[in-house]
Parts: sequence; C-alpha cells; structure tokens
Amino acid sequence: MLDLPILPTTVIGSYPRPKWLRESIRLSKIGKMSNDELIESFNDAALAVLHDHYLANVDVPTDGEVRRDEMTEFFAEKLGGFKFYGPVRVWGTAYYRKPAVVSKVEYKEPMLVDEFNYAKSISYTSNLKITITGPYTIAYWSYNEYYKDMKDLTFDLAKIINREMRNLVEAGAKIIQIDEPAIHSTKKDIEWAVDAVNESLKGINAKLVLHICYGDYRIVAPYLNEFNVDQINFALKIYDYKYLDLFKKYGYEKELGLGVIDVHNRRVETAEEIAKDIKYSMKYFPAEKLWINPDCGLKLLPRKIAFEKLQNMVKGTNLVREELKRTS
Repeated sequence: MLDLPILPTTVIGSYPRPKWLRESIRLSKIGKMSNDELIESFNDAALAVLHDHYLANVDVPTDGEVRRDEMTEFFAEKLGGFKFYGPVRVWGTAYYRKPAVVSKVEYKEPMLVDEFNYAKSISYTSNLKITITGPYTIAYWSYNEYYKDMKDLTFDLAKIINREMRNLVEAGAKIIQIDEPAIHSTKKDIEWAVDAVNESLKGINAKLVLHICYGDYRIVAPYLNEFNVDQINFALKIYDYKYLDLFKKYGYEKELGLGVIDVHNRRVETAEEIAKDIKYSMKYFPAEKLWINPDCGLKLLPRKIAFEKLQNMVKGTNLVREELKRTS
C-alpha cells in the first residue's frame, strides 16, 4: 500500500533540463566532455529536479526524465532492430530523430534500471514514479520497414516493455507509468492497441498508471475500463475539462489523473483556480478516485515557470484537502 494523502499530487514525467545540463550534452557531442563527466551531469540534474519536486511538496515525483531527449527515440536507441536516418520535424522548429524498424525488435539489456536506482537513492520519498513509453506509441512514432503491419510490431514491443517493467519491479519500483499519447490517434487500431498495452502489463506487480494526452478522447473513451491499470491520467486543463462528462458517460471506474496545469501556456495558474477546477471535477469523480497532475510533461517550459506551476498545483490541492477536512 502507498502511504499517500487524499488527492495525491504528481507529475507526468519530464521536467525542464537545467541549462548547465544542456551545455554538458552539447560538449559531450563534440568530444569535449567525457562519458563519466556526462553521467555526473545527468545525476546532478536528477538531484536538482527531485529537489524542485521536494520544495514544491509533490507527493509522487520523478527524476524529470533528464536523461531522455525524446520519449520514443530514447528507447529505440537501446533496442535491437532500430535504425536512425535523421531528424523529422514535429511542429514549428521542433524536431526529433524518428527511428525506423529495419529488423525484428530485440531487448538487449535493461534500459531504465540504472536510471531508477539512482533516482531511488536520492528521492525524498519511496513513492517515486518511473515512466516508460508504451508499445503502441513507439510503433506509431517509428517507420516500419520490416514487419508485416504495425500490429505485429506493437505486440513484439509489448513483450519487450513487459520485460523491462519486470526488471523495474525487481529493482523496487512501486509506481510505473506507461505513456501512450498516440493510442487514440487511429480509430481502426484502438481495440488491438488496448490488447497490446495489456500484453505489456502482464504479471507486473506495481501500481500501474497509463498516460494519455492531446487528441480525440472519444476514440479511446469506450475502452478505458479495459486497460489493466489502476489509473489513467489525462490532459484535461487544456480542454476545460469537457471530457469529464464523456468519461462518466462510459462508466469509467478507475482512478483518474486530473490534468490541472496547461503545460503549453506560460501563464502560471493560481492556487485558487486549481482548487476550483478540482472541486468542479469532483462533481464527476469522488476525491478518493482523483490524483492531481499537470496535463503532460513540463519539459518545454522555462524551469522557473514549471516550478511555480507545480507549487501552485500543490497549494491548490491543499486548499481542497482542507475543505474536505472541514466538511467530513
């Protein structure tokens, strides 16, 4: 059992990299910083992120995913069967190195265990969350040059993700979040995509959280109870919580991770605004079923703004907790 207050606060995963870490990565790429020095920089950054989460009083922190450039690329680099051709534009001036699957995908060695063990050693709480990109999103955000279809690729990736999660549980992970932001991208895939996610979760003895963000939630809403997870968290602030009615309509029964911070807007939400949003959401779901989190990762925000948003997220949550105490 996790020892957590009502309306636990958490983050989705990523957090702004400190400026000095970005400089260390640049120096490493041009051969002016050793690998040992780069690892030290990553470790120091993880410590800095967890300290920010501690100061903000977040109940369930992460290490900010400081070692990861991008959520698909990071895993593709560590698996067999992938190849990179070059960067692909996502939007505006944002690019990522889109991987291509050129042979059968293979698990070579643990991908996150060292990262988790270090974060665990410096965390202020045992309720540390580790995040991993799910099989559908890795497949959807990669070129398929080998498999008959994306379904076969996704199920092979599911077996790999399952193996990695087993290693994380063995290392002591109690809360694992599987990130599937692409899962509601294509209506024709959704039924087997749910099965693929569940394949990746088989036999995993941990609190399991699924992250879904930006897109048409109507595609995935009828299937939410079919995911074998304890909680699903969503980007909801950006949609003004309109999808709460949809989730209620389909009888969603699990815990709901309530996105109350718009990570694409530099305006810092006030504590009072967040408290109001939480209380509105409690018209649809009881407080006992709600966790409080940003819409998505905070990585693209300036660090000062990300920290202020987290501080107010916790302050707003505390306002509601106090109100619940008075009325209980």
